[in-house]
Amino acid sequence: MSFFEYVKDKRFFLAFYLVIMFFISIMVILSDLNVSTYSNLIYIHICCLLMVLLYITLGYFFKRSFYQDLFDNISSDRLLHTANLPTPQNNQQKLHLNLLKKQSINFQNELQKLYDEKKEQQDFIMSWIHEVKTPIAASRLLMEHSLDKSVEFLVDKLEDEIGKIDNYVEQALYFSRVDSFAKDYFIKEVSLKSMVKESVKKHAKLFINKDISLVIDDIDHFVQSDSKWLSYVIDQLIANALKYTNDGGNIVITLKDDRKEKKLIIKDDGIGINSEDINRVFEKGFTGSTGRTHTKSTGMGLYLAKQLAIKLGHEITIESLEGEYTKVSIHFPKIRNYYQL
Repeated sequence: MSFFEYVKDKRFFLAFYLVIMFFISIMVILSDLNVSTYSNLIYIHICCLLMVLLYITLGYFFKRSFYQDLFDNISSDRLLHTANLPTPQNNQQKLHLNLLKKQSINFQNELQKLYDEKKEQQDFIMSWIHEVKTPIAASRLLMEHSLDKSVEFLVDKLEDEIGKIDNYVEQALYFSRVDSFAKDYFIKEVSLKSMVKESVKKHAKLFINKDISLVIDDIDHFVQSDSKWLSYVIDQLIANALKYTNDGGNIVITLKDDRKEKKLIIKDDGIGINSEDINRVFEKGFTGSTGRTHTKSTGMGLYLAKQLAIKLGHEITIESLEGEYTKVSIHFPKIRNYYQL
């Protein structure tokens, strides 16, 4: 509020002051007459008191409608909207109402954010339920038609379905914990080679079943990260590469090291991603044309990988040419010495 606006808000008080001073001036002029000083003093006090009471009364009726509207809004059970707020009568009230409107907008934005998050969680849960029912149904079918099947065959197939269920449960677990990430991580030196090998071992059966060739080249490096969360990120990227690589394909895992960063690269010669989807693959719930035509997908794997990488201080980028390859890179920035000349 500027000084002019402040003075403008005090216009009625200033008018009242002028009236008081005018009255006192008149009384001083008239005091030259042979009238008792005490009588003049009493007369001035009585008249000033009456004018103060008049000022307070007029001020009350002037502001009564504004405060009555505020009281009605507070007392009402209906949802408060800023459009229902009374019209300000001065700049001070205008500032207060503007603050209230801003708070209301912030509250509505936060409420909308919570609503969107709840809806996304509900959508994910519904999608997850449909996805996890598939391996369960497949397991039941295997058991129902197990009479002419060997024990080794049934165990192998049931192991596959249990593995799918385990992956879905793990995804749901990490999705539920992504917002509380700050309470459960510990940054230290971790070996990329050991983490990649553990992930490959976890997916070894799929590599064998799809006859996919794997090349791991020069990844014997250490980076600053959390082993548990980074392991999940690598798992998701390798699983994604396996999912969209055709039988007999190739996956190459390499590392590039320069002054600014270390970059773990996972490249496959699978079906690739079309140019329309490439910028949206990390969005929550996005499956794109690839996820709709080639395999069922919740659209959460790459989203979770991206979010966790960002929280760890890393970055994930993706390059792809439809029908030829997909290359996903995890960037590990190096700690610089800013005081070094």
